[in-house]
Amino acid sequence: MFPDEKQLVRRIVEKFVRTGSGEDGQVQVIRLPDGKTSVVETVEAEGRSIFLDEYKVDGRIVWAGYSSRSGTVFLSQARVY
Repeated sequence: MFPDEKQLVRRIVEKFVRTGSGEDGQVQVIRLPDGKTSVVETVEAEGRSIFLDEYKVDGRIVWAGYSSRSGTVFLSQARVY
Protein backbone atom coordinates (compact mmCIF):
# COMPACT_ATOMS: atom_id res chain seq x y z
CA MET A 1 0.00 0.00 0.00
CA PHE A 2 1.36 3.42 -0.94
CA PRO A 3 1.80 6.12 1.75
CA ASP A 4 -1.13 8.18 0.47
CA GLU A 5 -3.34 5.06 0.50
CA LYS A 6 -2.28 4.40 4.11
CA GLN A 7 -3.25 7.98 5.00
CA LEU A 8 -6.61 7.55 3.26
CA VAL A 9 -7.35 4.35 5.16
CA ARG A 10 -6.20 5.87 8.46
CA ARG A 11 -8.51 8.88 7.93
CA ILE A 12 -11.48 6.61 7.21
CA VAL A 13 -10.72 4.41 10.24
CA GLU A 14 -10.50 7.46 12.51
CA LYS A 15 -13.82 8.75 11.19
CA PHE A 16 -15.41 5.33 11.67
CA VAL A 17 -14.22 5.06 15.29
CA ARG A 18 -15.25 8.59 16.21
CA THR A 19 -18.57 8.88 14.35
CA GLY A 20 -19.66 5.31 13.61
CA SER A 21 -19.64 6.07 9.89
CA GLY A 22 -16.74 5.41 7.56
CA GLU A 23 -18.40 6.99 4.54
CA ASP A 24 -16.05 8.95 2.31
CA GLY A 25 -16.67 10.81 -0.91
CA GLN A 26 -13.44 9.59 -2.54
CA VAL A 27 -13.78 5.82 -2.16
CA GLN A 28 -16.36 3.15 -1.48
CA VAL A 29 -16.32 1.87 2.12
CA ILE A 30 -17.53 -1.65 2.93
CA ARG A 31 -18.13 -2.71 6.52
CA LEU A 32 -17.25 -6.36 7.13
CA PRO A 33 -18.41 -8.54 10.04
CA ASP A 34 -16.49 -8.02 13.29
CA GLY A 35 -13.22 -9.91 13.62
CA LYS A 36 -12.47 -10.29 9.91
CA THR A 37 -8.81 -9.80 8.97
CA SER A 38 -9.08 -10.60 5.28
CA VAL A 39 -11.63 -10.59 2.49
CA VAL A 40 -11.79 -12.03 -1.03
CA GLU A 41 -12.76 -9.30 -3.45
CA THR A 42 -14.35 -10.45 -6.68
CA VAL A 43 -14.06 -8.10 -9.65
CA GLU A 44 -15.60 -9.46 -12.81
CA ALA A 45 -14.65 -13.17 -12.80
CA GLU A 46 -11.45 -12.88 -10.78
CA GLY A 47 -10.99 -13.04 -7.01
CA ARG A 48 -8.25 -11.37 -5.03
CA SER A 49 -7.39 -11.60 -1.34
CA ILE A 50 -7.21 -8.34 0.59
CA PHE A 51 -5.41 -8.63 3.93
CA LEU A 52 -6.44 -6.01 6.46
CA ASP A 53 -4.01 -4.08 8.68
CA GLU A 54 -4.62 -3.36 12.36
CA TYR A 55 -5.31 0.26 13.36
CA LYS A 56 -5.62 1.45 16.96
CA VAL A 57 -7.66 4.63 17.45
CA ASP A 58 -8.93 5.98 20.77
CA GLY A 59 -8.42 2.61 22.46
CA ARG A 60 -10.35 0.68 19.80
CA ILE A 61 -8.92 -1.73 17.26
CA VAL A 62 -10.18 -1.75 13.68
CA TRP A 63 -8.91 -3.91 10.85
CA ALA A 64 -8.85 -2.10 7.50
CA GLY A 65 -7.52 -2.58 4.01
CA TYR A 66 -7.60 -0.84 0.66
CA SER A 67 -8.11 -2.30 -2.79
CA SER A 68 -6.59 -0.14 -5.49
CA ARG A 69 -8.30 -2.33 -8.06
CA SER A 70 -11.81 -1.25 -7.03
CA GLY A 71 -10.99 1.85 -4.95
CA THR A 72 -12.62 0.27 -1.90
CA VAL A 73 -11.74 0.41 1.80
CA PHE A 74 -12.79 -2.62 3.84
CA LEU A 75 -13.41 -2.14 7.60
CA SER A 76 -13.83 -4.71 10.37
CA GLN A 77 -14.04 -3.90 14.06
CA ALA A 78 -11.93 -6.19 16.24
CA ARG A 79 -13.85 -8.55 18.48
CA VAL A 80 -13.65 -7.75 22.16
CA TYR A 81 -13.44 -10.74 24.50
